Amino acid sequence: MSATTHHLQTPPAPWKSSFIEHLGKMPSPEFVLSTVKPAPASSNSPVPYLPRARFCIYRGMWSELPENKHNDAPMNDRVYESELPTFTSDVRMEKIPELFATGAGHGDVDQSQGSGGGGPVEAVWWIKEVGTQWRVKGTAYVIAEDIEGKGEESSGVRTVKSQLGERMRVVEKDGQESWSWGTELTAHFGNCSPGMRGSWKNPPPGTPADKEPDEEHKLGQKVTDLNDKIARSNFRVVVIKPSEVEMTDLSDPEKARRHRYTFISEKGDDGEMVGKWTDEELWP
Repeated sequence: MSATTHHLQTPPAPWKSSFIEHLGKMPSPEFVLSTVKPAPASSNSPVPYLPRARFCIYRGMWSELPENKHNDAPMNDRVYESELPTFTSDVRMEKIPELFATGAGHGDVDQSQGSGGGGPVEAVWWIKEVGTQWRVKGTAYVIAEDIEGKGEESSGVRTVKSQLGERMRVVEKDGQESWSWGTELTAHFGNCSPGMRGSWKNPPPGTPADKEPDEEHKLGQKVTDLNDKIARSNFRVVVIKPSEVEMTDLSDPEKARRHRYTFISEKGDDGEMVGKWTDEELWP
């Protein structure tokens, strides 16, 4: 584990168990991810940013990848747990540079090829099976192949490890030195089906369909090699760092409530920073 990582003393989030239980009732844990994009000068927009939204699939909490008998990638031991929802993406998708451009570092397209980001996001699940909506607000960080390796770490890598690492709760102290960011990234790749892995070898998203792709970039490919050069170069794991979580329970119209959980950090009795979640009960 990188020395750039500091872990806040934070108890498990009070919303986590219900959130995971509810998502487990969905046929597929799809959600709407909203980002913002700098408004181009040609848009004549009255505001500097424009909203963007798309469906994504929840892939578990970071450092807690669910077991999958079809995943033959090496796995980290369960050394950490977190409340950091993940999804996978393609670096060529517009959401990736959006997360860099709207983060604290205001990264450009070239910087968005590696790890980093930190732009604001909102993720919304409607779980009709339990009549409940979950809304997660926070920032999102992109994990790429440069997250671990030889040489000096980039500012993006340091940012990711610092921002996410502080929310990774240690559950097995003896395993911290052997836990690997790179292993976790590969495990997420292995957790996807061969067809899904093949999608990272599709023709570049958003390019004209009348342009014939080369032999290595075609639709419908299946990838079984965990180190496929092209697929891995385009593959990304995106991790949401929540600052606020809302659960709106509409299952009983006579008892409907909204719970707003807000993350705060403050100095503990020993002077060290500690984190905790507050809980407000609201009318929906």
